[in-house]
Amino acid sequence: MTDFWISCGHHLLDRQPGGGLLLTDDFLKVYLARPELIPPPEACVVEKTLYGALLADPRLPISPSDIAAIADADARENWQVLIAFRDLLLRHKTLEGAYAELMRAGPGKTPLLFVNQLVHVILRNALDGVEDAQVVRAAELFFRTQRVTLHEGSLIAADEEIIGGINPAPQSPLVSMLGIPADAQIDVLNEENASGYWARSDQFDMAIDLTAGRAGLVALAEVMRRWIAHVLGVEVMIEPLPELREVNLAWYVGLDADATKIGDMMWNGEEIDEATMARVIGLFALTFRDSSVVLDRVKGEPVYLILAMTPEKTIRLKPQNLATGLPIRHLEAVG
Repeated sequence: MTDFWISCGHHLLDRQPGGGLLLTDDFLKVYLARPELIPPPEACVVEKTLYGALLADPRLPISPSDIAAIADADARENWQVLIAFRDLLLRHKTLEGAYAELMRAGPGKTPLLFVNQLVHVILRNALDGVEDAQVVRAAELFFRTQRVTLHEGSLIAADEEIIGGINPAPQSPLVSMLGIPADAQIDVLNEENASGYWARSDQFDMAIDLTAGRAGLVALAEVMRRWIAHVLGVEVMIEPLPELREVNLAWYVGLDADATKIGDMMWNGEEIDEATMARVIGLFALTFRDSSVVLDRVKGEPVYLILAMTPEKTIRLKPQNLATGLPIRHLEAVG
């Protein structure tokens, strides 16, 4: 079986019989290895003691008063964020369950970086055993912003951080340990170079063709199908459609903020100009294998999934919309 996305830390986790990811001390210690948490030489005794205690027992109960005793204000804030996230993970049997709470209650003060890392490792679990590089590359849209370029009539999406040459967010310690080069070369994934994706999967340096009617959108449909089955326990079929015209939007889900706005405009019967319509990257029809799980008012109708890019030609897909936006009677995560 081909391995991929080693940097997400999936190999540090255990799995329950139902397939959910079980938290381990080793996985928690990766967060303690983040540069924001390692006490600098000038850190106070309280912070150094707290850090040492958590290295020994990453599940150790930490109270607000423990953090309040840290002298440095920035350090206190970093510790508050980390412990709140750790406690979220500890409250649930699986990481999938923790993610479900985040999506239902809203991420609140949880950093987007942590949310994306959680999506990354859960999606790695959902895609375990997949041998199609297009599917795995399409899945990167779930946790990494993409920049879209029109090249010779094709819509090509590449990782925004890679093509920008910078990484504004602190890297995972696992990424640093893997020694991923900052000047990685970008290639568009195709049949000829697909076998090379696996060794490069943690570099995020292969672009994907999202042109209508090609393999990229078909692959993205498969990722969404697997995500819904894994996170919600609901089996669906998803088919890419050629265009957003003459469809009955009985129910729709915007896969990003811009797509949601466009869907709202269509729902309200507003006129949509060509420039706005041109920002729609993909349209998908979702149907449920078991209609009994669907709300009565949309039974017999497909659910439309809309993906769009921003005016600046970036895609910021929000996988939580698939977890919370479908017309399902009971939304329950695995685990």
